[in-house]
Amino acid sequence: MGRKIGILGGTFDPPHLAHLLIAQESMDACQLDEVWFIPTSTPPHKQNEDMATADDRVEMTRLAIADKVTFQLCTLELNRKGPSYTLDTIDILQQKYPGYEFYFIVGGDMAASLHTWNKIDELRKRLTFVVTSRPHYSLETPFEDELVKVDVPEMEISSSDIRERVHKQESIRYLVPEAVRAYIEENRLYVS
Repeated sequence: MGRKIGILGGTFDPPHLAHLLIAQESMDACQLDEVWFIPTSTPPHKQNEDMATADDRVEMTRLAIADKVTFQLCTLELNRKGPSYTLDTIDILQQKYPGYEFYFIVGGDMAASLHTWNKIDELRKRLTFVVTSRPHYSLETPFEDELVKVDVPEMEISSSDIRERVHKQESIRYLVPEAVRAYIEENRLYVS
């Protein structure tokens, strides 16, 4: 039997404690062997002057997961050019790791729009979607019965709020792992 791998994609700009909590809760609920953090290229509609470079985002993600051997960094998406679709990533992973079972972790907010994703029917055949949501949060999607739902304690933390706090010279301690906080400070990230 192949390994069970959770995939958690995001810009991780910066990675924060809610990302780690989502990964851990999904790992426990689905009995995953590992969760792979995959920093994505910055979508053109999200690009702005206070965003960190891909190298900085990779290093912050590496620092965020450094003390957890079952969390791994995968830079596959950053190594590709052009638009990045989930199916392309899964194609590469399944070719490279035949026999592995992949679980794609998404937030409850994204689950409602899953049916609009590029080649979603093909994706549904090839992996399991894990939807993390707040307890007692109702989830409506056309293929709700195929999703694995994982309740995650609510943490109102977002990368954009963290960037804003840094910009305003407010503390981000306890919102991000300490090593990530130190990296942001030392490299003067998110400071205009």
